[in-house]
Amino acid sequence: MTNVIRILLVDDHPVVRAGLRAMLSGFEGITVAAEAADGAAALKELDRLDALAEPVDVVLMDLQMGSGMDEVTATARIRQRPSPPPVLILTTFDTDADILAAVEAGASGYMLKDAPPEQIRQAVQSAAAGQTALAPAVAARLMGRIRSAEPALSIREVQLVELLATGMTNRGMAKALFISEATVKTHLVHIYDKLGVDNRTAAIAVATARRIIRAPGQ
Repeated sequence: MTNVIRILLVDDHPVVRAGLRAMLSGFEGITVAAEAADGAAALKELDRLDALAEPVDVVLMDLQMGSGMDEVTATARIRQRPSPPPVLILTTFDTDADILAAVEAGASGYMLKDAPPEQIRQAVQSAAAGQTALAPAVAARLMGRIRSAEPALSIREVQLVELLATGMTNRGMAKALFISEATVKTHLVHIYDKLGVDNRTAAIAVATARRIIRAPGQ
């Protein structure tokens, strides 16, 4: 890592990028080397900077970026690169579904946009140093999953509840996750049991209330 931490800033809102750039540029030893509006553009920027022998040290990426390449796919693609930079998620969402998907994709950290600037600075430095950086609220949610007396939904079960919330059929969920309909039905039985419900509507309501998934429309 160089003395100055070089960041690729990825967010689909120009105003948000401008605000983040202004904040990050105010930190000694941190500079925004490039920006991108979505995951596909981020990958192109990484290619361009690598070709110039000016790689970045951290990719700071939003979790929701409109119709472009989604952040989970982008994170996984970035982590598959030779000598990949760490990906630090900076978002407004703190549901289990978002956190687990980002971590599974290879994100090195997960911060919330309402965090104090000093926390974000420390998170960037930790990510650049190869360490994990989690917002306190995110760390608390992950620890809560481990310590809770109630059985937590697995990553696959969380994915299925997300798809349930879109109104997808069992067949549709099976296709989306490359599993059989019988496997979907088995997962749904376990999901209902863990959430203490007996139907889809109730499962979605409880999962939303517990912040396992985002509220519909978010």
